[in-house]
Amino acid sequence: MEIKIQSLEQIHEAAHEFVAAMGDNTVFAFYGKMGAGKTTFIKAVCEELGVSDVISSPTFAIVNEYRSDEGGELIYHFDFYRIKKLSEVYDMGYEDYFFSGALCFIEWPELVEELLPGDAVKVTIEEQTDGSRLITL
Repeated sequence: MEIKIQSLEQIHEAAHEFVAAMGDNTVFAFYGKMGAGKTTFIKAVCEELGVSDVISSPTFAIVNEYRSDEGGELIYHFDFYRIKKLSEVYDMGYEDYFFSGALCFIEWPELVEELLPGDAVKVTIEEQTDGSRLITL
């Protein structure tokens, strides 16, 4: 499936489309270059899921936890950009997150790929030459 975002004004429409396509999947691995819009899109998806907390990149914390206002659904947002060794991910107890049944949105999954569940959904965000974004899942 592909979702095209022509401009930032359309990001919530794209997030709505993404949420509708999520199905029963819980772990989503977001691939894309620096500046492709991974954090911005995950923020829009969380808002679409009913999160009203401040949503920001967990670059320094590695993981942020959110709850949707509607039903209290638990969402984990990871950013593994600063991970130097897999032992850091083991130490944080990644299994407790990835296999919890809660939604997990993972930035920079290529750094922890061998730890991802087999059913993790690969999501690619690519900036196009016209500045639009193409999301593929």
